[in-house]
Amino acid sequence: MEQKYYIGFDAGTQSVKVAVYDDTLQCVAMDTAKTTLTYPHPGWVQMDIDEYYRLIKQCMRTCSAKLKEQGIPVTSVRAIMGDGIICGIAGVDADGNAVTPFINYLDSRTMEDVEELRQQKLDIWARETGNAEPNCMFPAMFARWFIKNSEPFRTQGVKFMHNCPYVLLHLAGLKGTDAFLDWGVMSGWGLGYNVMNKQWSEEQLKILGIPGKYMPKILKPWDIIGELCEKDAKETGFPAGIPICAGAGDTMESMMGSGVLDAGSAVDVAGTCAMFCAATEGIVPELSVPGSGLIFNSGTLPNSYFYWGFVRTGGLALRWFKDSICRHEEDTYYEKLDSLAGRHPAGCDGVMFIPYLTGGNGAFQHVRGTFLGLTLDSDQGALWRSVLEGIGYDYLEITDLYRHAGICIDKLTVTEGGSQDSLWNQIKADMLDTQVLTLEVAGGAVPTNCIVASYAVHDIVDLKSVLQRKLTPKEVYMPHSENTALYRRNYEKRRNVLKALNEAE
Repeated sequence: MEQKYYIGFDAGTQSVKVAVYDDTLQCVAMDTAKTTLTYPHPGWVQMDIDEYYRLIKQCMRTCSAKLKEQGIPVTSVRAIMGDGIICGIAGVDADGNAVTPFINYLDSRTMEDVEELRQQKLDIWARETGNAEPNCMFPAMFARWFIKNSEPFRTQGVKFMHNCPYVLLHLAGLKGTDAFLDWGVMSGWGLGYNVMNKQWSEEQLKILGIPGKYMPKILKPWDIIGELCEKDAKETGFPAGIPICAGAGDTMESMMGSGVLDAGSAVDVAGTCAMFCAATEGIVPELSVPGSGLIFNSGTLPNSYFYWGFVRTGGLALRWFKDSICRHEEDTYYEKLDSLAGRHPAGCDGVMFIPYLTGGNGAFQHVRGTFLGLTLDSDQGALWRSVLEGIGYDYLEITDLYRHAGICIDKLTVTEGGSQDSLWNQIKADMLDTQVLTLEVAGGAVPTNCIVASYAVHDIVDLKSVLQRKLTPKEVYMPHSENTALYRRNYEKRRNVLKALNEAE
């Protein structure tokens, strides 16, 4: 039987990745390219959405060459599926060409507008979107900015588009009037839609001042929107006519590939800025409140929803300690630090680290990164353990929010770079009083895209079961009750410390 292949791509903030996977989920070709971010004014972050289109085609061309080198016929590719940034948009004209920059979640130019909307204290946001208040990372706010400030959009713009749908639209040779997005990316708007009905909300759009004519149509991720056009087939080396899927959001694909499939599952994407996600059956009113710090989204699968909170310093603080304090830039030094930290008990004999290296948050806006409780016995290992534990308390804060709202967090899957640290995983198990596990094959948006692509062309019939078969546990960490109790006591002490530090500024 002839093997089948699928093209998946991820259009991320700092880079793009394109890969070809076979029907056994083995990667047979892959290429990446870095993107460009510009900063025209303080707080502004812009990108060229056409750069994504160019780079995806460039990487596709490399992949087609690699297939030919291996003797794999490019005609065996069955479908194309991508994912991209959920909190980022550009305006396009009738031909589908960008008439504005691409603004993403790193941009804060809408902060003043966000504050004005927040002062209205409208309950429709939480009721229909699950997000209780505006946020400067939401595309709804970028759309308002374009309408007010972009003359090219006011005179030529017909739709707002995210970066992945923009690439897919052009690969298929479609026009701006054909603009689309999937129901998960729709929820990336933060405001302006009804998340349960998966429709734009006329009432919210009226409040926001965004005419409904500018909104792209909402599709399922596996809907086929067209086929690879002749022009791009010549550029990429793949044959024209390959079916193209509607695409998905990067967050949604990562969550799905990491096991967020059913309500009650939780995943820690332990990267540079960790995301702590919990799946639900829909909006949980106790979580969709101002000040919670949580974002609510619709998942890729039907009737899948999840909340997620940022652990902002996450891997960033770990790298800071290794590179800047220990003066060891090689990643292998993490193992040395874990070995040194293993000599110290849970709680580090009172040594505590406040991880707010990029500034405070929530009720503690004025707090900065701090070590406390040091003694002459406090060596590098004690400091390292206190850094891990200091970040862990931010996880505990989010866990408390979930549990107080009735969400059972009895198992946590850890993915990305942080999942490779056994000490870190055990601290999380103890601190959060839950089973922590890692996976043999951890998530990954691109291979997950290829599974969705195979579903789109009916090569598999049960998408969820195929995803579940990928989730093979690698390591399991069980909580130690005595450490859990100790961490809870220290957590309460930490809150008193935070209050004192905040008031001292």
